[in-house]
Amino acid sequence: MELEEFLKSTVEKNKPLMAKGHVATYIPELAKVDPNLLGAAIITPEGKVISAGDDKVKFAIESISKTVVLALALLDNGEEEVFKHMHKEPSGDAFNSIVKLETKADHLPRNPYINPGAIMTTSLIKGSSPDEKFNRILSFMQKIAEDDSLDLATETYLSEKATGDINRALAYYMKGQGVFSANVDDTLDVYFRQCSINVTAISLGKIAGFFARGGVLTNGERIIPERYAQIVVGLIATCGMYDQSGEFLDNIGFPGKSGVGGGILCPLSSKKIGIAVFGPAIDKEGNSTGGMGILKDLSDKLNYDMF
Repeated sequence: MELEEFLKSTVEKNKPLMAKGHVATYIPELAKVDPNLLGAAIITPEGKVISAGDDKVKFAIESISKTVVLALALLDNGEEEVFKHMHKEPSGDAFNSIVKLETKADHLPRNPYINPGAIMTTSLIKGSSPDEKFNRILSFMQKIAEDDSLDLATETYLSEKATGDINRALAYYMKGQGVFSANVDDTLDVYFRQCSINVTAISLGKIAGFFARGGVLTNGERIIPERYAQIVVGLIATCGMYDQSGEFLDNIGFPGKSGVGGGILCPLSSKKIGIAVFGPAIDKEGNSTGGMGILKDLSDKLNYDMF
């Protein structure tokens, strides 16, 4: 069976799994999304797009934006400086937990993909104002997705901002401990906006492919050093699914970074392949139920398991 037909049939096969999940409701705008949507995209090493289902439907990137912002922060500051402000270890706690900030002596986030680490990463983006910082993030994301249509979902941003008190608590706690030097409100404004950028399964797959190729666009242009791509992907493998990361890596067999908007980004560096799925019906861990089924089938049937 051709890959195109296989992906199409795999999307159809996993549609019943969406009934086992539900759309995120703690961000009101996300609660309005159709829970029956399901799409997927595979980007080959040559940059060919193979997609199926609701592959062109726009949705909020949410926490998957943390991978892109980490890459830009590394470009802006270098590896040594970035990791003075956070660690590279799984937290073992929920994505918005304050526990390790309180109990670890240095009060630094355990990694850049949990919320306190992501907020810290956003604070490291260069720019003289929140607008400049966000516009740099958006432009960088458009470039590596090779898609200039990516834009801000304003209603999602306002919804994020109105319900973001736990993120404010995390940032102010770090500020109070003397480890966060940026302006909290300005940083969180950028953070809420970065999480509200609209993407599609195809554009997300292209971002995954960019990281899988070591920081190179499909035309061969290098955007970030290979080392920075290795950091982004390595941390996706160990921390990308929060306290489900080990189970995901064992069950699926390749790195994944999820977002509560229903997307999952999977860079397969060993094969230089990018995969993305989208299904807004999510499980209690915040991962797309239909999307997880698709990824499991791709791993099993196409020998994508990195182990």
